[in-house]
Formats: sequence, C-alpha cells, structure tokens
Amino acid sequence: MGFTIGGIRDMRSGTRRRGRTSEGTAVAEYTGLWGWDVVPGARAVAGVCSCGDATCPSPGAHPFDFAPVVAAGATLDEVTAAWGQFPGASVMLPVGGSFDVLDVAEAAGRRALVRLERMGIPLGPVVATPDGRALFFVAPGAAAALPELLYRMGWDDAELDLRCLGPGSYVPAPPSDHAGQGQVRWLRPPSLDTASRPPQARLLLGTLAYICHRHLA
Repeated sequence: MGFTIGGIRDMRSGTRRRGRTSEGTAVAEYTGLWGWDVVPGARAVAGVCSCGDATCPSPGAHPFDFAPVVAAGATLDEVTAAWGQFPGASVMLPVGGSFDVLDVAEAAGRRALVRLERMGIPLGPVVATPDGRALFFVAPGAAAALPELLYRMGWDDAELDLRCLGPGSYVPAPPSDHAGQGQVRWLRPPSLDTASRPPQARLLLGTLAYICHRHLA
C-alpha cells in the first residue's frame, strides 16, 4: 500500500503503526512526498564510525557501502522494511539525480539567503549541517557547469569558500545526526514545488559568490 500526505501528518500526531520508526517516517516523506532517493548512512559515536572501519576517514558522514538505495516513490511499508535492516542509520540523499548542491559556510549562506529572499530569487531547500555548512539545493548539472558559470560572472579567480556537489556525492538530511557533531536542520525546508524543481544555480551563484568572498575577506 502507498500513503497520502494526510497519512504522514496523522503519523506525526502519534498514530504511527507499531514498528514504524520516526526515521522510517522521515525517509518515507523524502521518497513519497519530495520524490528523492535515500540511502542509509553511518553514524559516529565518540569519533568511531558505525561502518566498522576503525580507520574510517569520514566517521558518521557517509552512506553504508553495502546499503541499497531506497528509491523515490517508495511507500511507507517499503521504507520500513528497508530501514529495518539498518536501525539507527542516518538519512543520506544522493546528489546529481534530483538536485545538485551548492556548499558554502553557514554564516555566508544565511546572509545570502536573506538577500536572495529580498530580491525575490526562487530558492530550493537549504540544509544547515552541525559542522557549519549551508547546502543549497539547485537543479542537476550545476557541478559540471560551475567552472564556466564562475568564469562568466568574473569569479573564477576569486578566493571563494564555495563548491558544488554533483553525481557521486551525498548530503545528510534532517533529522539525522551528522559526523557525531549534532543534528542536521533545515534553513529552508522543501515544498512540493521546490523539491521537484529546484532553481538553476546561475540564479543564486552571483549572490553566493559575492557574500562568500566578503565573508573570507
């Protein structure tokens, strides 16, 4: 069986079926409402990664290598079955399919977010991570186009704490703990429109580059 938006809201109010975890409900929202793929991710406790690798270079900040992708459109029952194999897993979103991500310092990202909203620029979801980063979801293809976009805008030679994540990358999603440092949170949560149609990177990039450059200066 599938589920409805109303069904998700009912579960939030405390009417979840037995055995359905809050993580499973969150994952079902990502797959069923926002149309995103999701992958179970490792967690870190006292710097030790749950992946089992004692020398893990990114404790609690990566998907499990052996975990299957929970595909967009998966129902709550399907999510519950898949997530039950990885109890306590963090929620990781594959980049490059539904969206790419512009990654900047959180302080710069917050200032840019205010300016972009005042300018009326369309915005997609924005995540804040506990290690001080702001992740702006933009249309797929941005990572490949970033060098050319920065060149055209005159920012190719500037010092910028800005990068674009594309295919092969993953970002953490709320309500997950990230790298044992705290919880990931939304600065701008997804909506039905922005989840499926994030803005083109060029609409945000000029403002982000300017504020990132000023932030470093």
